[in-house]
Amino acid sequence: MFFNNFFASTVMALAMAAAIGSRTIALWLIRKARPLPYRLICVLLTVLSGCATVEYAPKPSVPKIQRPGLPGTYHRVVKGQTLWRISKIYAVELDEIIRINNIKDSAQIEAGQSIFIPGNLSALALPAATQPLGRFEDFVWPKKGKILSGFGEKTNEGINKGITIGAGPGSNVVASASGTVVFSNKNFGDYGKTLIISHNDGIMTLYSLLSDILVKPGDYINRGTPIAKCENGLLHFEIRRGHIPQDPYYYLPR
Repeated sequence: MFFNNFFASTVMALAMAAAIGSRTIALWLIRKARPLPYRLICVLLTVLSGCATVEYAPKPSVPKIQRPGLPGTYHRVVKGQTLWRISKIYAVELDEIIRINNIKDSAQIEAGQSIFIPGNLSALALPAATQPLGRFEDFVWPKKGKILSGFGEKTNEGINKGITIGAGPGSNVVASASGTVVFSNKNFGDYGKTLIISHNDGIMTLYSLLSDILVKPGDYINRGTPIAKCENGLLHFEIRRGHIPQDPYYYLPR
């Protein structure tokens, strides 16, 4: 069981390393991945290095689907619900909901709005952020503060693959969801001190620009648990599915 879990986390973290163009994570994992055969690690690095071109979560430009005759229902968004939560409620892929509703901006989602959910199902009236999601759980903000740079915006370092939050110096950073710490580095290039946590559904969260790191690789962390402190009042936060950056606003309550 340990081998299987470690293998899965290693593969996902290697993919993230390839996606952000860093050898640091890859080399760290090679040193830690003792249970994996050396030859297998080499194969993984070779394959995943081909994924180094950054991909972004789809912000579809496809024409809006004509809904008449298409099986499905409308869900009325309740305050605090996220697209990610809605997708789990109905067991429909998040990307499919985004595509079929032609959602190009996460700011388009607000309470009272009707979202079309494809499939042979009925509308569900659920209170915001209280209905159990089985093995899944809602994401929470790692730190409250002003958004200084949003997902996909241009920065001095290139395109932002997450969000940068302004927060008070020394303030706690908490785990956005429960999971296992799979990476920790005190000098990860422009990211500075960085943590990566692996969650269910192939999702990873990245926390960087940290001053103090309070956890270590292998630790299982519950959602909302302090994992680090902010550095100079800034926190960079990313959500990735596999190695593909996701818009955090689709996952975080607003």
